[in-house]
Parts: sequence; C-alpha cells; structure tokens
Amino acid sequence: MDVLIRNASLRGRPGRWMLAADGGLLTVVAPDDPETTSPPEATVVDADGNLVTEPFVDAHLHLCKVHTLDLAGQEPLSAYTAGTMGAAMGAIESAAAVKVRQTADAVLARARSAMWESVRQGVRVVQAFADVDPVAGLTGVEALLALREEFRGLVDLLVVAFPQDGLLRAPGTEELVAEAVRLGVNVVGGIPWIEFTDADAEVHVTRMVELAHQHGLRVAMLTDDAGDPSLRTTQMLATALVERGMTGRASVQHARATALYPEPSLRRLIGLCRAAGLGFVSDPHTGPLHLPVFTLADADLPVALGQDDIEDAYYPFGRHSMPEVAFLAAHLLDARTDPELERLFDMVTVDAARVLGRPAHRLEPGAPADLVVLDGRSVREVLARHSPPGHVITGGRIVATTTSATTFHGRVPAL
Repeated sequence: MDVLIRNASLRGRPGRWMLAADGGLLTVVAPDDPETTSPPEATVVDADGNLVTEPFVDAHLHLCKVHTLDLAGQEPLSAYTAGTMGAAMGAIESAAAVKVRQTADAVLARARSAMWESVRQGVRVVQAFADVDPVAGLTGVEALLALREEFRGLVDLLVVAFPQDGLLRAPGTEELVAEAVRLGVNVVGGIPWIEFTDADAEVHVTRMVELAHQHGLRVAMLTDDAGDPSLRTTQMLATALVERGMTGRASVQHARATALYPEPSLRRLIGLCRAAGLGFVSDPHTGPLHLPVFTLADADLPVALGQDDIEDAYYPFGRHSMPEVAFLAAHLLDARTDPELERLFDMVTVDAARVLGRPAHRLEPGAPADLVVLDGRSVREVLARHSPPGHVITGGRIVATTTSATTFHGRVPAL
C-alpha cells in the first residue's frame, strides 16, 4: 500500500471514509473503522473530515498567453470586457501585438509557472491553447509541447493548435496549423467567428474539422464569442461534425452570443449539438456575456467551466484554481443552493472530463489513484474557501501538500 487516506468525507456518501492506493490505482474505498490499523509501509494522510474528490479538469486555458497583461497593456482588456463584448474582435487584434517578438523560451518560462500552479491546485488535465499564426509562428506550440513532456505524469496537457487570428484573415496560418499537427498537438483548434464573412467562417470550420478528421484528432473551437446574436458558427461546427462522422469529437468554447439568441433559435441549436455530440466550455468570469450554462446542461449537453486566462489581455486575475472558477460562476450564474453548487463542482471535475472526451473516473476500487484532499467538508465549504488542496495525489503518490496557519496576537476571545 502506497497511500492511505483516513477520516475522509466523500460526496454523496455519509460518514467517514478510508481510501487506499497501491500501484497507481485505488484499492480500497470503504467506511473508515477507527479500529483498523494502518500498514507501517503506507504514507497515511488524515483528511480530518475534509472532502476528498477526483482531481480538477480545466477544459479551456490560453496557456501560451499567461502573465502577458503588462506586455499587452490595458487597451485590449478594456475593449474585451466592455459592454456586451461588441469590441471583442478589436481586442483580439490589439492583443496580438504581444506576439511580434515572441519566443518559445519566453512562452515556456511564463507557462511553466502556471503549470506548477496546476500541480498545487490539483488540476490533473488541461486543454491548453497555443496561438498559431504568421507572427507567432509555432513558438507557442513548441513551448507547450515541451511542457507536456516536463509535466507528464503530473498533468495531462492537451495542446490545441489555435489559429487565433483566423485562417483566411491571416494567410499562411493553415499551413502552420498542419505543421503543428505533424509536431504532435493533441487537438485542432479554431475561431471561425473572427473571419470577415460568414462564408469565410464556414471555410474556416470546414478546413479545421477536415484536418482533425484526417489525423484522428479532436476539435476545440471558440465560436460566437462576441455580443452579436447573428453569429452562427456553433451551428457551422455542429453541422460539419455530423457531415464527417465526427460525432462526439469536439468541444465548443465560449459561445457567448447564444445568450442573446431567441428561444426558438437556441432550441434548434441544442438539438443540432446533441446530434453532433458536442460538449461546451464556459468561462463566465472573463466577459460580460456567458453561455446559458444550465439551459444546455438541462438539455443533457455536457458543460464544463474553464479558467480561460491568467493575467493576460482578456482577464487580469487567475490562480488556476478551479474551485475559484466555480465560486465565481456561482455568483455570475446565480447558483447558490447546494444542488446548484454540486452541479458547478461537476463542471470542473467529472463533467469537464466528459467534455474533453475522457473517462470521468469515480472514487471506486480499480480507478486511477488521482485525487485531492480539499479544504472543506462539503462542496459549499470548498467553494467558499477555494483554497489549494491540502494534498494532491497523482498516480498513488503525494505530489503537493499545502498548509496554512494563523497566529493571533494580543487578547483574542477563544473560538
């Protein structure tokens, strides 16, 4: 036995529990018996009644851009977060200036700090976008592929070749995305709404889906990411997937404009997305509009929450803490009851895995010994505190431990 966790709370299971890991797998998940002695060879963790869950999944992070806000300046941030996101396209154009002198080494150094936060915060899987265009070249892809190897076994990094500035708007980008696929990215990206016409947007979708189809890869596209209800690129993506037999092979990111759709249009889109097996990722904290999260989830479409950005031209904060993301979403989506908070927690754990097409393991014998010992005895307490996990266990090994302590000075009444 490698690790033994005792005195743990589990979601939906009353009482205190014991979990044991051996050889990278969970071998015991059972009610904790105080009379049971711990094997001397095991590393024993006393959860002290705190919640133990599956690790977190971040289905959307622009990892090549982290910690670039000071390089980008305030103008794109102001444009992207103003009003109803009418200036979203201009914000993206303005933020692109950061990439003029970008190097793989610089991206690697900035992104590495975010990956260490992934380990500390218990984020086991990250779908990470790397800009690909004639200005940045493949510097972002090269950096993230290097990080994927550095953190193998700690964080599963799914690298997305992302044509941030468009395909037809930025000639030469399509060839670079194809080269990124040859280099070994995991996912083909897209952002069709950034093109100047609907016809160009459809070409963008078709070419990226076809590239993914040829190489057996998944697709992740930012669609309808502006305050314009006439945008219909989510529909374009769903149609292309169905036509090419790629059902269940893609995720939609943002799709903020769907919040402005008339109800009949939204219902039609939901039906089409079901047929395409699409999953959705929302980042409600990074803009004034957001996906109708619960409407889609109620329609049995898998929905995840993502970090999206960390201190860049689109969002000035971020610790890569998925409980923090869910905490913010609880306010922005007006989700305050315990059942609603449980749903949000699923959107950063098991539902997020579904969106990425990955098995969402539960805490059962035979499952991977990947789990987190959290700060709080319920989901509500965990989200209220959104602290780093006390312990992060990956592959049956403790890979991170976080503690905090406060010393009171002077006359403070006893608790």
